[in-house]
Amino acid sequence: MTEARGSAGPNGETHARHAPGTPCWVSLMVHGLATTQEFYGALFGWEFQPGPQQLGPYARALLDGSEVAGIGQLPPDRHLPIAWTPYLASDDVDLTAETVRLCGGTVGVGPLDAEEAGRLVIGSDPSGAVFGVWQAAAHAGTAIAGVPGTPAWHELLTFETASVAKFYETVFDYEEEPVVSADFDYVTLLIDGRPVAGIHGVGNALPRDRGPHWMTYFEVADTDASLARITDLGGHVLKPAHDSEHGRVATVADPEGARFCLVQSPR
Repeated sequence: MTEARGSAGPNGETHARHAPGTPCWVSLMVHGLATTQEFYGALFGWEFQPGPQQLGPYARALLDGSEVAGIGQLPPDRHLPIAWTPYLASDDVDLTAETVRLCGGTVGVGPLDAEEAGRLVIGSDPSGAVFGVWQAAAHAGTAIAGVPGTPAWHELLTFETASVAKFYETVFDYEEEPVVSADFDYVTLLIDGRPVAGIHGVGNALPRDRGPHWMTYFEVADTDASLARITDLGGHVLKPAHDSEHGRVATVADPEGARFCLVQSPR
């Protein structure tokens, strides 16, 4: 993980448009929409309002009136992994979808319009990690950053970085900043010199039941207090809190099993 606050203004408000390749939204599809909203509302202080319904019931999460994330409901017969999915900004989602295919990825959903909000694709990279692509229209994406309850960072956990980093670099025109270390396989993805996401090669430490996947870090005011709250709300602590150079971090899961990280950034 590394710092990624470059898109936030002095009051936490982000720019209206996200540069292509920037994570601009994060979305979760679950079976129990109402109970999941209760969990995240109690944890992060989110409130909810209806969003585009192209893929079924969907709500946008708001923090102090600003949109931060989305939660939708899976059809009863769809047994997909319950996971937070980052959406990467694009100026032409149809062209991006074609590039994903040409570079060995897969397009599973779209391109399709989400009412007047924008146009989307859901795909996967050659290793199988799922991500979204968003071409903004009325809905630019996450509207606030750098405060508790907002996405702070997105990191791809995969077997090794070399081949999959090339995929993302080609599709989204990222610059790469690898960590030069014999025992730490990590690449930071940059746009115009600014870190926007990371790829972490963890080899055999990758969970067998998940495979390669994107992980979202959410900012919190107090990691330890949030862990106690998660347990009370029916969630699970997967990796206890520990201090890192980027803050106090923990890995958790919500009641349906969606994994995410909490980070209390250094003040």
